[in-house]
Amino acid sequence: MIVLERCAVATVSGEVFTDGHVVVDGNRIVAVGAGRYEGDGERVDVRGCLVTPGLINCHHHLYQWATRGLAQQATLFEWLVELYPVWARIDERVLRVAARAGLAALLRSGCTTASDHHYVFPAGQDLLRVEIEVARELGIRFHPCRGSMDLGASAGGLPPDSVVEDRDTIFAAYAAALDEFHDPSPGAMCRIALAPCSPFSVTRELMRETAVFARERGVRLHTHMAETVEEEAFCLERFGMRPVEYLEDLGWLGDDVWLAHCVHLSDREIARFGETRTGVAHCPSSNARLGAGIAPVMPLVRAGAPVGLGVDGAASNEAGELGGELRQALLSARLRGGPAAMTAHEALELATVHGARCLGREDELGTLEVGKLADLVWWRLDDLDHAGIEDPVAALVFGARPLPEGVMINGVLRSADDEAIARELAEVVLR
Repeated sequence: MIVLERCAVATVSGEVFTDGHVVVDGNRIVAVGAGRYEGDGERVDVRGCLVTPGLINCHHHLYQWATRGLAQQATLFEWLVELYPVWARIDERVLRVAARAGLAALLRSGCTTASDHHYVFPAGQDLLRVEIEVARELGIRFHPCRGSMDLGASAGGLPPDSVVEDRDTIFAAYAAALDEFHDPSPGAMCRIALAPCSPFSVTRELMRETAVFARERGVRLHTHMAETVEEEAFCLERFGMRPVEYLEDLGWLGDDVWLAHCVHLSDREIARFGETRTGVAHCPSSNARLGAGIAPVMPLVRAGAPVGLGVDGAASNEAGELGGELRQALLSARLRGGPAAMTAHEALELATVHGARCLGREDELGTLEVGKLADLVWWRLDDLDHAGIEDPVAALVFGARPLPEGVMINGVLRSADDEAIARELAEVVLR
């Protein structure tokens, strides 16, 4: 057993201990509490640190790590139009390096579970396999989404025809990914979701058929939704309804669905998300970078919808680290709703227990409780940037860019060789 002690502990399920302990046996938490742990075990003194559940990233595009810094003043649609032709040339070498860099950045920012939405498959390359292999190599818990696009520019969609697939190819790939990689068992390190890309890159038929297929196979659904006013205009013109109305018409609201962004929602739509327990991946830095707006996070939470955090594609959030999104989420919420709109503790809940609910893992992840998986992080808070902030959770969220002292996934300490990954990335980006 490993005993982390003499530290602050934010359980997220309830109590915050200013001097507490967390005990891990194998890949499970076996004790959490105040003061000293009286049992046996390998004792690790982490005084000056705050222990939290591992952070959960609910939305990403790892391949975009190779195309950061482009289209810097663009709207989402302008940004996509500029970058689609670049992404059409992605190959296994580029994705492997980009995924390794993106997942390493998440890992070093306290992320222990990552979801990725990959929807670009030039020339039928098996790119989902590549990023799953990288996640295994780094030891991060992974929820990749097999994305898809079948609505090219010639049929009225936004992406060029060169990056879309036909539906037979898409459903064959869905089935192959689920058969080989999806693990529904307790403690799973890899689970697959199905994820048509967006209303402006996917046909109505693919959306509806994917929902049916996913539910037949018992897996979750994910897509982009209500990110920009341009998307809303596209849906009104093409489908005669708002983006969320379109989703609801296709059977895409439910507790097995989580949606990226959801910036532009009406009060009725917020209520329907709560009633159906549809999840949201809130991506505050990306939404700010593209000028998309500020999502109604706390109204969604109060309505009963789970709202996790996402870094989004590294080409629309060049930092790509999850720890900093806690602060960004809090500041964005307060810009929208005032200084009482979100607390530091609520920001931490977004990145942990709400993220677990979005991915269907709330029984195993997101809080520090006996029986849950040993995915946890300890953050140094006695340094120059954080010392003197009395509330340790406020120190983590309000303070400077947080970098963890230690990251444990499935009971194992994890890290990555950042320098070697950065060198390899620089070579690929130049190519």
